[in-house]
Amino acid sequence: MPQVLHAGRQLFRSIWKKTSRRLLRAALFFSPEERKTRAERWLRGREQVKKLQQSDIVIVSFGKSGRTWLRVMLSRLYQVKHGLSQRYLMGFDNFHHMNRAIPKVFYTHDNYIKDYTGNVDSKADFYDHKVVLLARDPRDVAVSQFFQWQYRMKPNKKILNRYPGEDADISIFDFVMDKDAGLPKVIDFLNLWASERSRLKGFFLLRYEDLRAQPEATLAKLLEFMGTPGTPEEIREAVEFSSYENMKKMEEKKTFWLSGGRMVPKDRDNPNTYKVRRAKVGGYRDYFDDEQVAQIEALVNDTLSPFFGYNSTA
Repeated sequence: MPQVLHAGRQLFRSIWKKTSRRLLRAALFFSPEERKTRAERWLRGREQVKKLQQSDIVIVSFGKSGRTWLRVMLSRLYQVKHGLSQRYLMGFDNFHHMNRAIPKVFYTHDNYIKDYTGNVDSKADFYDHKVVLLARDPRDVAVSQFFQWQYRMKPNKKILNRYPGEDADISIFDFVMDKDAGLPKVIDFLNLWASERSRLKGFFLLRYEDLRAQPEATLAKLLEFMGTPGTPEEIREAVEFSSYENMKKMEEKKTFWLSGGRMVPKDRDNPNTYKVRRAKVGGYRDYFDDEQVAQIEALVNDTLSPFFGYNSTA
């Protein structure tokens, strides 16, 4: 019964969010596009602040840093631990409503909260919370963002988050080097979180690369921080379930049918349209010549905080 109630609650929330945003756009029909964008970002920020205030744990990441993989991994762990259906993907509080021992986890890319609160240059909105920062090499993130923008991102999202428009003809290198969409934007995001981490109630740096290299040990540390430790057997099952190969199969089969478009390919015949695309560490090098790689790496070495360990001394 709790799982049925969850499905109804999720459907209502989804319908209400879409409806409220459409009503806002309708009310501003004759306004300039920039005003509509500001208003929608404010509305989304208000929605997210409510979740933030109610959350037990916050998981923050820049887009394309492995959040869906982590979400599937945590979903499976709590499914095994508490006997929940495999068909549900962990959201904000859906698993908590099924079993109160599971924390309310607020997943955010931290895009809109500042538009509502005005805290642009700090993370003051998060100071009273335990935060997991899921970080990935920003070079891989920027490349993955290019494919997200090209194949999966909805037109309104491109406008909302100030990415190149629908008809933009831009190379992958130019996209990666673009200050408003590519590598500089990812670096600024990471640097601000690094500088603010000591002000948070609790902070855990979860690196995508560590989760790839030592998934069971890294997941165990994360669960301890979250206050929901898992047994070795539960952790092993969660890691195996969320393997790259199984994630691809689940996306193809639409396993998480209640997760909307989050785990659905846009074109089954085009691997670049999948949510689970390559998951390769250091794969950014495959898309650029030596001179372009040198420019990309220089930008990281010169501007990214060494706290993350992505800078090269070579």
